[in-house]
Amino acid sequence: MSQAYPDPARRLLITIPLMIAMTMVAVDITIANVALPHMQSSLLASQEQVVWVLTSYLIAGAIATPLSGWLAGRFGRNRILLCSIGGFTIASALCGMSNDLEMMVLSRALQGASGAALIPLSQAVLLDINPPENIAKAMAIFSLGSMAGPIIGPTLGGYLTDAISWRWVFFINLPFGVLSFLGMLIFNFESRDERPRRFDMFGFLALSAALAAFQLGLDRGEHLDWFDSTEIWIYAVVAAVAVYFTFVHLFTARNTFVRPELFKDRNFAIGSLFSILTGIVVFGTIPLIVIMTQTLLGYTAFRTGLIGLPRALGTMAAMIFLPRIIGKVDTRIFLILGLVVSAIGMALYARLDLFADEWSLIVAGFIQGVGGGLMFLPLSVMVFSTLPQHLRNEGAAMYSLTRNLGNAVGISLLQRELIHSSAQSRSHLVEGVRPDSQALQYGMPDFDFGSAEAVAQMNAEIGRQSAMVGNVEIYWLVVLITLAMIPLALFMRGSVRRKGNDPMPIME
Repeated sequence: MSQAYPDPARRLLITIPLMIAMTMVAVDITIANVALPHMQSSLLASQEQVVWVLTSYLIAGAIATPLSGWLAGRFGRNRILLCSIGGFTIASALCGMSNDLEMMVLSRALQGASGAALIPLSQAVLLDINPPENIAKAMAIFSLGSMAGPIIGPTLGGYLTDAISWRWVFFINLPFGVLSFLGMLIFNFESRDERPRRFDMFGFLALSAALAAFQLGLDRGEHLDWFDSTEIWIYAVVAAVAVYFTFVHLFTARNTFVRPELFKDRNFAIGSLFSILTGIVVFGTIPLIVIMTQTLLGYTAFRTGLIGLPRALGTMAAMIFLPRIIGKVDTRIFLILGLVVSAIGMALYARLDLFADEWSLIVAGFIQGVGGGLMFLPLSVMVFSTLPQHLRNEGAAMYSLTRNLGNAVGISLLQRELIHSSAQSRSHLVEGVRPDSQALQYGMPDFDFGSAEAVAQMNAEIGRQSAMVGNVEIYWLVVLITLAMIPLALFMRGSVRRKGNDPMPIME
């Protein structure tokens, strides 16, 4: 019996509030970053304490994301979406009204937990309301909202912070949250499991402990010098033990919180690994580029955001172009093309120096945005093309979790490597600053080693140069990782054209 799909007008009315909700949540991943210094002074927090504004959001979201699939199957997808958008909107208001760090951290945790279900369940709804021939367009809409959000976030956050107040970083969510809630309430598309599964408390607690310890370790590692800190060792041990119990429980118990059959699907299993890696190479580089543009090139927060907008435009261009042709040839071709284009964009970043102009940044960002769009849409189509419909809630939640993990790992890993690379470069440059250096005497014949001001200026310049060298080396590392992902794409099954009644036909 064929599935009945809503007519095109109703699909549009369902899609619009979903797009608003998932874009709002995606924007909030990065929008608060540029406002942290202003929050720090307003909330009377130290630099280390104010980081919990970001950490609490990420940890709560990581724990709640896998839970969203079970909740949707048990209570109905639309009910969970309404609760999520309502909770997210209320939490945003509480964040904007916070006058102390404790209230802000609790409000951000509520915001992260509430918003965790919106992106994966929105993806599941789009998959269910669109017939197979429109799946590529549906995934283009989803990818556009979930990818463009983190890119637009710093621009919007910088503008609101500079023009009004950091509190409007959160208050901006209120009208969009209300509009999305009303749209979902009126034009709902309900779905739930006919036989809801019992809740696997042990599996949920083990996975939650692993995710929380892992996220805490990543967020706190750089501040505490990683494994030189007892705190980081505690997080590592807790994460390792929790992961062990999670896997043992997964393969020995019945009706587990995470369904093992999800990863029996080859496209979903490989696609989840691919999602983690793309989170590293696409989203993990955004904070590095933003910090480089502001601290080394001297751009304001708002101007940095404007220069980053072409990256979002490149993603939009790819999303508009791909759905027209993605079903006509092997989808893996577009995925590989996206990897190559993304590597080219990052290579352009790696060729920058301290005298780079705006156009160099704009071109590199646009090309990388195109590459990201060419990657994420084909990947989403292939991951869900072979996944049974009854696994879509859990599948969308786990797939969203893998990308979030990739983002977290990417940011921490690349930041750590940047610090070490910059330190090595600084050590090498400092070796040449001595009275008997012929290069220094030739380049700066009037340099006075007895002047504290001259030495301080030299020290600052060495810091800038070494930091730029560190960034360049990290960008080349990302290029290599991106190109190394190409063979992995060949192990997936690429969709071609529709045949008969197959949901999304594939080819080996």
